[in-house]
Amino acid sequence: MRFDSLLRAGLIGAGLVFASGAFAIPLTMGGDYSNVSTGMSYNERPAAAAVPRETVSYNGPFAPGTIVVSTGERRLYLVLPDHQALKYGIGVGRPGFTWGGVLRVSMKKEWPDWTPPAAMLKRRPDLPRHMKGGIENPLGARALYLGSSEYRIHGSNEPDTIGQAVSSGCIRMTNADVTDLYGRVAVGAKVIVQN
Repeated sequence: MRFDSLLRAGLIGAGLVFASGAFAIPLTMGGDYSNVSTGMSYNERPAAAAVPRETVSYNGPFAPGTIVVSTGERRLYLVLPDHQALKYGIGVGRPGFTWGGVLRVSMKKEWPDWTPPAAMLKRRPDLPRHMKGGIENPLGARALYLGSSEYRIHGSNEPDTIGQAVSSGCIRMTNADVTDLYGRVAVGAKVIVQN
């Protein structure tokens, strides 16, 4: 069997290729993001893009402005007009911390402060009780708060975790991607998390 066939089979088996259903992978990948500002200066920690952001075809039932999170695929889609969506790589909850449902963006914050929930502090008593926003803060550059839950879609100071299942249930993105999403999404936007 050829290497490219083995690679394709491995990616499909790992759930990393998704070309059926509402989304289809385009024939060309990438795009010009040179005009997208992250709001970060060059002397800050680099915002590595573990999974490139791209525009894909969308033929699903959700309205433009809806965020669809596919935890199994480890991708977040922002539905756009004209049967398209922006696809972002994400990090998701580790085993035992996955969830699904429909919520709405209840608040948006730039460089948010972080106060670990009580359950997290019980698991990890070494964590700080509160951390001011900034490049070392685990919520990263931006956060979209989901309803009245403890969950957020947020940036990360650990870009190597994008594509992984390591969080306590929040949806992680690179700081560049969460900054892009933050600028496109309004408070009140519907968020559908498919577990």
